[in-house]
Amino acid sequence: MATHHPSIPLNQQIVLVTGGARGLGASLVDAFLRAGARVVINYHTSQAAARQRADQAPGQALALQADIRDAAAIQRLAAQAQASFGGPITTVVNNALPNFQFNGDARPTLAQLSWDTLAAQMGAVQGALNTTQATLPGMESLGFGRIINIGTNLFQNPVVPYHDYTAAKAALLALTRTAAQDLGPAGITVNMISGGLLHTTDASAATPQAVFDLIAASTPLRRVVTPDELADAALFFASPWARAVTGQNLVVDGGLVKN
Repeated sequence: MATHHPSIPLNQQIVLVTGGARGLGASLVDAFLRAGARVVINYHTSQAAARQRADQAPGQALALQADIRDAAAIQRLAAQAQASFGGPITTVVNNALPNFQFNGDARPTLAQLSWDTLAAQMGAVQGALNTTQATLPGMESLGFGRIINIGTNLFQNPVVPYHDYTAAKAALLALTRTAAQDLGPAGITVNMISGGLLHTTDASAATPQAVFDLIAASTPLRRVVTPDELADAALFFASPWARAVTGQNLVVDGGLVKN
């Protein structure tokens, strides 16, 4: 007999969004707050922005500082969240990114790329490993968990060859698939959402308008996707509607890449 794990509705979930103070992270936080979830807004250096957003949702949002690359700090964050909200984190959105700017003119070419530069971007994979390990006991105790990793459509369409960023996100896609295989029996799904260039986040602030225009012109919807639109897809993966979906990479880029 197959095991049927519970589905927890969005408004009863406790959600961790890493890098949740600004950019796409802020849109992810807002989406889950609107859905009625309780949300941990994790930040590294953006304390003021994180606390300001948490103050706007008293009792529903909690701003907690931690470097995602620091496993002990993430363990402490998970414990703080559980103490504050009275239950374990059910849902993790691995959004945080080591410092990166989408500026094709400033990127290192393959001839210039150092291993240290590439390895620095692997911090996003380290962060996803840390958040998964820190929240796994709580998810296992519930028989329910949702892990949502943020990827990129540059896997399929490296229109600008950001070698370091894309390599790290590809490693995160591999971890998404292997984790889905490993954690499925515990009722935990692991999926990825891959956007294209978003209009506009801190990371894409350095992108010339001409690039946005070019992408919009070659996209079926004839526009560049917004952070809020990508965040909506995270609600789907966290919701009971996606209870049978795991190990997937959903491209949310207006149809630029057909996956």
